[in-house]
Amino acid sequence: MTLRQFAFRNVIRNRRVYAAFFMASVCSVMVFFIYSMLMYHPRVENEFVTEIAFNGMFVAEVILVLFMLFFLFYSMRAFLQARSKEFGILMQLGMEKKQLSSLVLLEILIIGMTSIVLGILFGFVFSKFFFMVVRELLEIKTLSLYFSWKPFALTIGTFTTLFIVISYVSIFTIKDDSILKLIKGYQKTQQDIKFSWVRGIVGLVLLIVSYIAAATASKTNLITLAGLLPPLVTLGTYLFFTDTIQILFKLIKKNKRFYWHKYRLLSVSEVASMLKENSKMFFISSMVSTLAFLAIGTLSSMSSFSHNYHQLNPLSLVYTSTAQNPFEKQHIEQLQRELKDEGLSYRLDRVVVKRQTSSTTQAPVRIISQTELNNLAVSLGYPLISLDRGEAMFLAYSEESLRNLSKENTYTTLEESNVKIHVESAYPKIIFAADELGTNQIIVNDVDFQHVYAPMKGLDGVSSSRHIYIFNVPKWQDTKDIGANIEYMVNTAYSTGTENNLPFYFENTGLNYSFIRSTFALLLFVGLLVSSVFFLAAGSFIYFKLYTNLEEEKKQYETLYRMGVTTKEMRKLVNRQLIPQFFFPWGVAMLNSSFAFLSLQVFWRGIADLSIMKEIFIVMTVITCVQLLYFYLIRWRYLAHIKIDL
Repeated sequence: MTLRQFAFRNVIRNRRVYAAFFMASVCSVMVFFIYSMLMYHPRVENEFVTEIAFNGMFVAEVILVLFMLFFLFYSMRAFLQARSKEFGILMQLGMEKKQLSSLVLLEILIIGMTSIVLGILFGFVFSKFFFMVVRELLEIKTLSLYFSWKPFALTIGTFTTLFIVISYVSIFTIKDDSILKLIKGYQKTQQDIKFSWVRGIVGLVLLIVSYIAAATASKTNLITLAGLLPPLVTLGTYLFFTDTIQILFKLIKKNKRFYWHKYRLLSVSEVASMLKENSKMFFISSMVSTLAFLAIGTLSSMSSFSHNYHQLNPLSLVYTSTAQNPFEKQHIEQLQRELKDEGLSYRLDRVVVKRQTSSTTQAPVRIISQTELNNLAVSLGYPLISLDRGEAMFLAYSEESLRNLSKENTYTTLEESNVKIHVESAYPKIIFAADELGTNQIIVNDVDFQHVYAPMKGLDGVSSSRHIYIFNVPKWQDTKDIGANIEYMVNTAYSTGTENNLPFYFENTGLNYSFIRSTFALLLFVGLLVSSVFFLAAGSFIYFKLYTNLEEEKKQYETLYRMGVTTKEMRKLVNRQLIPQFFFPWGVAMLNSSFAFLSLQVFWRGIADLSIMKEIFIVMTVITCVQLLYFYLIRWRYLAHIKIDL
């Protein structure tokens, strides 16, 4: 038998141990290849595709490669440690260290090359479905399946290099112990578990402080906390698994009334030993799961923002013009013509906005007449208002500002025109966003509006007022191509820093929504694929430990069975051993993510006054169901392997 044949048969014989590692590798290659297929697609190369989404795929590929580098290295170390007895026997039979290294190298390359071939095969098969989804998300007319050497070369080159590097690095982890030590193999010890009370308490304090800070985050300190909390939570989680848990078990063992009860004496001792022995593995699994939770939750919240976009921006097309704008008539006629050519019905309203200085705050105030606001309200289906002379009403720009302004009761004077007004309420609907009209907006009686004539301080009469043309289009999602040249002029002015010289501003809600919806939806799709690899890898860490210790666990359960422990009681012992391994890392990851989402809620409240709790609850529920399914699947296979009747 040649060395190659021996390596191949070793892989086949150890297929049960390599199964989870192999599946995670195949999935990683498949996801990487699918991303590469889209990145090198001719339509993507030759046409505009959302830049953020494209960069998101590139970043996802980099994260995937870095994660797989760590995952492969950790997995290989676990496999080689579990096979130390086998290596000792081979060296006893005369195999040299160089031959042993070659054997390990061949085994890893066999698994790696097979993973690459199958990953690319499945990736190419599912590429058509992936393109169909992306085509709908980005609203591209055609995104057909194609064949090019580039994605194949990138995937094969990247993962071949990855497996070769891991192969050579893993060889150096094989210890040069004596043959006797290797033959004894890896054995668990039941000696007294050592831990530090100080480190355990510090870990718990770090987590509690981080959770409190995340739960009480505000818009003012959100950026600071975003940079400060991740390292604190990471360190706290590490100390929690290495020391804090052992303190909890120490306290449990002191409670003899609870601890000395049937099989708790055995199960608690086993779980405490297992958690201490595998603390680093559980920490890694927990942090990987946390990353997956955060990726899915964050991207889901983005999708929630896109779904609520029109409620936050109810105006379909908004053209804002200064009084001296020479393009005003030309642009309005162009927009009307394009809407007619597209067969889109619309209603056009014109609003004159005047600016004055408030005597109370000395800040600029934008003023709209009651009649023009009511005309716009009729167009949008909003309530009408009636104001007497001297009365005014705030016009909020967000839900948060609406709540705050509804409580205000202000007497002020519009200084330039000496018009006295009393503002004691707010209009109950959001019409203009802050970037369309500003943040200080009021509605006044028509007579008072006519008396506002003097120019605002520092401006001439022409510059003190603006005209806003609002096109209310029922099919607003179909307006993304309306006013493309006007949109281009605005974007060019902003990109060159000359927006202050532009006499007009144009906002196309349909175009913005199309951009946001496609970007967020594609990022969510990309994030789900990467997160699925993370989840599979996190479960694989636990799978490795279960099956590397399988023979020893099997002997232990056989001994208990001979001592008279029933099958039902045996299943209880198995549950008490498996449940902490699966749900301790998952529970800590869920807790970390939940408090992170509280801070994320503050972020969305700040920019869009949007609640993401519904989306986060759905994400958490789905993830919980997947974790339970995975637990029962592994438990079923574990019970089958240790020969306990189900």
